[in-house]
Amino acid sequence: MNIDRRDALAGMVAMFGASLFAPIARAAATQMVPISDGPPIVAVFSPQQRALMVALSERVMPTTDTPGAIEAGVPDFVEKLLADWALPEDRTPILAGLDAIEARSLADNGVSAAMATPEQQDALLTLAMNDALPGGAAFFEPFRQIVLTGYFTSEVGIMQEREYLPVPGRYDGAYPYAQVNKVFSS
Repeated sequence: MNIDRRDALAGMVAMFGASLFAPIARAAATQMVPISDGPPIVAVFSPQQRALMVALSERVMPTTDTPGAIEAGVPDFVEKLLADWALPEDRTPILAGLDAIEARSLADNGVSAAMATPEQQDALLTLAMNDALPGGAAFFEPFRQIVLTGYFTSEVGIMQEREYLPVPGRYDGAYPYAQVNKVFSS
């Protein structure tokens, strides 16, 4: 099944509206190369930042009865989006936020944030969300948007997390509402 990530991105643009992180809007609006093709054009993260980004993306979209962010390929999406679609000033709050979370984890937990327990990582993300870390608010919302966009535009997000109905599909005016257990996507 070939899924058009660009169509899925358009849906994410509608979901986030005016507060959409600029690189996501740029990627959704262009008709150029899709986000998921090829390696990033520039290195965005240090190895430590990448490990933390991977761990935190899984905390935003954890594995439950469906695959989480890592299995959906979200970390590669995040890196590709920031490398190819973000301006340097778009990357700054993400990188600064990762560094602030790392520093706080070392101070509070005595361990790198990437190696912290899921509960400790959740607490660190909560601090960022509540702007209780330097640059926390500037980091948290864009990071959350990138992770959610990467997840819900991935094959896992479209086919497993949501109920995929290809268009055109058959019309069933008597479809029992009680059988709807997922959000539909097409």
